[in-house]
Amino acid sequence: MAIKITDECINCGACEPECPNNAIYEGGMEWQFSDGTSLIGTVTPKSGGEYDADDSQEPVDYDVYYIVTDKCTECIGFHDEPQCAAVCPVDCCVDDDDNVETEEELLEKKDFLHA
Repeated sequence: MAIKITDECINCGACEPECPNNAIYEGGMEWQFSDGTSLIGTVTPKSGGEYDADDSQEPVDYDVYYIVTDKCTECIGFHDEPQCAAVCPVDCCVDDDDNVETEEELLEKKDFLHA
């Protein structure tokens, strides 16, 4: 499953540089599929839809840091544990029960992001 950041976030930013997929953004910031990935041109994430990898997408949250589910692999294939959760001083990086994925699916997502 992906990780999410709860409203308890204190906006310290410790998590953002730790993400190997560049899936974490400051509240209110637009994001792109191409940020920190090898994605170019038209991409179709597992969640569906077609996007230009370089097009800006709407922020997921405006108040606190957020994680883009389509880019989160729980650090599978990079680290033994989600790095955002490991460095979060207030433990607000938690499992996203609305986006459950198997280790195999997370590895496939990693391969999709970093072809």
